[in-house]
Amino acid sequence: MNLSLTISKLLVFLWTTWTRAEIPQNNCTNYKLQFERVFSVPGDVAMLNSTLVSPNVFDYTTVPYNITWYNLKTGEEMSNLTYKVLVLKETLWFLNVTLEDDGEYVTILRTPSRCYMQSAKLVVEKRVSGECGKPLKAEQELDAGVAGTLNCPLMDYIKKLKGYNISSTITWFKDCDRISDETEKYKYRGRTKLNIDEVDSNHSGLYTCTLRFTLGGVVGSVSETIHATVKDEEYSVPHIIEPANETIKAQKGSSFTKKCLAFVPKTGQSVDPIWYVRDFKASNKTSERIYVSEKSSRRCDAPAGLLVERLLIFSELREDDFNLNYTCLVQSSRVQPPAYFTLIPAEPDVIFPVGCVFGSLILLFIICVTIYYTFKISIVLWFRETFSIFYTDKDLDGKLYDAYVAYPQPQAAGFSEEIEKFALHTLPQVLEDSWGYKVFIEGRDGLLGQSMVDSVEENIQASRCFLLLYSASTFICKQETNGTCSNRICKSRDTVNKTSSQACGDTSDKVCTDTTQHFECVAAMHRALLEGSLKVVLVELEEISSDQLALLPKSVQHLRKKQGAVCLWKTVTKSTRRRTCLRTEEDEERGSKDSHLSASLCPSSRFWKEMRYHMPVKGRRRESRENCSVGGGHGDVRHPNPTILNVYNTKTN
Repeated sequence: MNLSLTISKLLVFLWTTWTRAEIPQNNCTNYKLQFERVFSVPGDVAMLNSTLVSPNVFDYTTVPYNITWYNLKTGEEMSNLTYKVLVLKETLWFLNVTLEDDGEYVTILRTPSRCYMQSAKLVVEKRVSGECGKPLKAEQELDAGVAGTLNCPLMDYIKKLKGYNISSTITWFKDCDRISDETEKYKYRGRTKLNIDEVDSNHSGLYTCTLRFTLGGVVGSVSETIHATVKDEEYSVPHIIEPANETIKAQKGSSFTKKCLAFVPKTGQSVDPIWYVRDFKASNKTSERIYVSEKSSRRCDAPAGLLVERLLIFSELREDDFNLNYTCLVQSSRVQPPAYFTLIPAEPDVIFPVGCVFGSLILLFIICVTIYYTFKISIVLWFRETFSIFYTDKDLDGKLYDAYVAYPQPQAAGFSEEIEKFALHTLPQVLEDSWGYKVFIEGRDGLLGQSMVDSVEENIQASRCFLLLYSASTFICKQETNGTCSNRICKSRDTVNKTSSQACGDTSDKVCTDTTQHFECVAAMHRALLEGSLKVVLVELEEISSDQLALLPKSVQHLRKKQGAVCLWKTVTKSTRRRTCLRTEEDEERGSKDSHLSASLCPSSRFWKEMRYHMPVKGRRRESRENCSVGGGHGDVRHPNPTILNVYNTKTN
């Protein structure tokens, strides 16, 4: 039996040598048999492709050439056979493979000066009974628990057909069952890939991909079978942390950065995060506006692994950058589903500008209120002087005086020379000489021989306001146990009507006034508090303690609490440097020593600004005579108020 086998091999060798001699070689450079074999089964389409047309062999782009195919077994030149063989330059197509087509085929490539030869082998095998695929199978592995991908090894056929402008389609089969695209577990991806979601042990088995097309008038197909095995052992799977398939709002024109962050539970793998922008792989040279950073990585201990990231950077967002998916894909030995994010235009941020506007308005309001209350008097005085046309001319109201001045008269409680000097000299000097007001001062402007009651009533009625000058002792007197209040009337501090000529039985402080000042006070308070026809301005010359304040008449306490008082002593206390703004001749004669109440002769001091603030406004707007209250003028003097006369008569009796 061994002898017959040896004889058979010898005959085959002699036959091959003889047939080779029949193929015209003409000293061609022999590249011998290609390493890759082409395996096929009866009924499929098979393609043999020569690799001689390559820049490694000759410059086929400039040098003309022709190719001839030969069957090595018969030595015959291969030519087109309808529905059987198709020769297209460097490619030999078998449109319907049979078992007789098994063998080697030789390519002779000739140029004007050279000759090249190469062999390709076609292996035709019978189909295995009970199987739908090819006998020879490609091995591919799938990892359990994650998505997996099977790759059909027919890309060479697809590229060659695409070069002929011939369309083709691929269909996948598991065992003998067809797999539909976009099912729950399977999805076709690209031209040659089959994606499997969450691979498990049921996905192991035989998968066949069949390519169908029409060539040379023949509708043919070629198939490849894959034996897929599923690995259940634990394996480190990269996990993409960012992006998280999210939608992100961003402002147009702003810069934007997003990281592709992946966690690898087990180090030692080659992991590279990749960004895809508009289906193209982004790099650090994608554009001046859109680019990616270098890959960076760092180890983490809990859980143990490696964090790998790459940044996608937009130096400026434009309109065409929105409403697109930007995909992050991690390249590793395991298939990992990609993650993406979508940019959408952010709504205009109105909260910040509106907050700034409201904050500015509130701040401006606070500043304005602070300025107003700090400089209220100066602002009002400036407004009155600048816009005096808005104020009525008071000279038309029939009043003779702008103010009636009441102060402690000589021999009265609280009288002092400084107070008298302030009332008779300092006050008129500023109000009349500097500001042009007309004031009435009892003891200076009263008519000789005129009744005190008539004078007070008449001149208060002829004045626009009432200035009450008082100090801490104005309404208080010290009384002996066995004496009486000489030239004074002691009365209860609560009631201005109740009077008596009683003796003071102790040395305690009592509320005492002289007759003139008492009547002036009663008349003014009556008009101010009961009638509301007169404005009373309290001028506090000295600081008054809380105990002394409690001894003031109730009407004065009420008015002081309601509208306050103009305090001269505050101006004196704040700065002694302002005391000599204006001096009297008597002050110069006393060696330039200022009296206590001459401290604020300067008209621009705060005290005089407050005085001017409370004084009647000098307006320039004139009204018709019919609208003026002539009856209230000095020319039509009313009889003294009966209530006031009763108080005064009670006191004088």
